[in-house]
Amino acid sequence: MWLLSAVTVLALLKVLAHLDVVDVGGISALSWWWVVGGFALSAAWFSYADRSGLSTRKAMERLDQRKQERIQKQRELLGSRRKR
Repeated sequence: MWLLSAVTVLALLKVLAHLDVVDVGGISALSWWWVVGGFALSAAWFSYADRSGLSTRKAMERLDQRKQERIQKQRELLGSRRKR
């Protein structure tokens, strides 16, 4: 996700540089292909992550971890610390 936002900021700076509003570190000298390539790279990554199930698997792992933490917390509140 950070790559997408970094590329978006770069694209915005590129547009502003071409409008002569701001010139940050020579961004106006960059080719548009760098910006388009960044968007293509981030789109390819998110497409891969969705198709491979990586996003879903990570979300399910987080949900399972939170579930186990809630169960453990409730056991501690009840005074029963043994695991089943």
